[in-house]
Amino acid sequence: MAGLSRGAPDKVTIKVRGDGRPLGETNQEVEYQEAKAKQLEEARGAENRLDNSELFERARRVLPGGVNSPVRAMRQVGLDPVFIESAEGAEVIDRDGRRYLDWVGSWGPMILGHADSEVLTAIEDAASRGTSFGAATELEVELGEEVASRMPSVEMIRMTSSGTEAAMTAARLARAATGREILVKFAGAYHGHSDGLLAEAGSGVATHGIPSGPGIPAAQAAGTVVVPWNDREALAEALQKHEVAAVFAEPIAANMGVVPPAEGFLDFLGEATEQSGSLLVFDEVITGFRVARGGAQELYGVNPDLTVMGKIIGGGLPAAAVGGSRELMERLAPAGDVYQAGTLSGNPLAVAAGLATLRRLDDDAYARLGALTDRLASGLADLADQHGLTVASAPGLVTLFFSALPVKNFDDARATDGERHAAFFRAMLERGIWLPPSRFEAWFVSLAQDEIQVDRTLMAAAEALSATDPGRSVG
Repeated sequence: MAGLSRGAPDKVTIKVRGDGRPLGETNQEVEYQEAKAKQLEEARGAENRLDNSELFERARRVLPGGVNSPVRAMRQVGLDPVFIESAEGAEVIDRDGRRYLDWVGSWGPMILGHADSEVLTAIEDAASRGTSFGAATELEVELGEEVASRMPSVEMIRMTSSGTEAAMTAARLARAATGREILVKFAGAYHGHSDGLLAEAGSGVATHGIPSGPGIPAAQAAGTVVVPWNDREALAEALQKHEVAAVFAEPIAANMGVVPPAEGFLDFLGEATEQSGSLLVFDEVITGFRVARGGAQELYGVNPDLTVMGKIIGGGLPAAAVGGSRELMERLAPAGDVYQAGTLSGNPLAVAAGLATLRRLDDDAYARLGALTDRLASGLADLADQHGLTVASAPGLVTLFFSALPVKNFDDARATDGERHAAFFRAMLERGIWLPPSRFEAWFVSLAQDEIQVDRTLMAAAEALSATDPGRSVG
């Protein structure tokens, strides 16, 4: 596949101590960390604060399910949520003082790692001038210029506070530009929680969507046609049967686990949408500025009409954007007649954090991110072969699928072993490794991680897979 081959190492040598401590740590460093952990625990005891389980009980009285986003509840892995107290570099620290090597990275934004000093300085400098103005700022212009210099298809952007808002704006803009209403999305893709884009597939291919849950009007869901990822025939059928305003696609699917496009599939999307008079929208909330400087569209050489961005563009603060050609983007008010607004769009703190992050992501950074990803994916692939599993990856993204068969679409992803994944997750957590608590999510590699931490993860994975493999007896 274009852009994804890096010559990964044949084998990975694991360099950690038996207790999981990296060999690179000196005794002085270890003593410092132990003293720091002891001080933290003593401070908590003096404050008589609630522990993790007690805090969860308190949270359930004021937050639905005790959380503000469903995946945090961790029900799918048979656990109560873990409350995070702080984070630094490649680690997160929970309410009870336990440290975990982090492969979630706040679901993607923390590509530089947690509490990066340059990002924090940028936020502090911006905050010292005021946290929100509801007015234009110079940093918004600089961020727009930075994005336009990176994304091949983007000349202008409109900022929002979330990926959901950005995707909604892209849908509205596509409908206005084409005079059509129907949207096409791929099963298993997530484009935010707006009504229409949460539609699920019906009984056949290229059919109108059905509501994915209560509260979603049938008419809204029916405005979206859902087809299988990597299925050319289904997409062609959808474009032939319906007057389609836009096709939404994650250019590298990452909300069913990492599922790269089949060879030539993105080229086919570009050609098919152009022939049908539809717009092609790439949702690069996850892949944007992660898999390459200009996102997946640069990696594969396919330019969409509109691009949805999020996560890294805010440097860990709430920010997102939709971008495209000047002709399309100037349909948005006040330049044009398509209305969109947001009080906190282009928030100065989020813009400062995003700029500080993007300016660090140069060629050397992407080379290092790719090398770390290859090391992790190669090591996991060696383990997967021993346990009848598969691994998929893209730069900065990895998924271990609990299936002996390669995953090509959402049906394949749903056929993976959820119980085995949950057991593996719990075993890794016990070993100090923080993974996504969902089999449909990617592991996120960050530049704060290093080879020793990758090797530590692989050693933990070797133990966890052996302990939870139903085909092997333990003892």
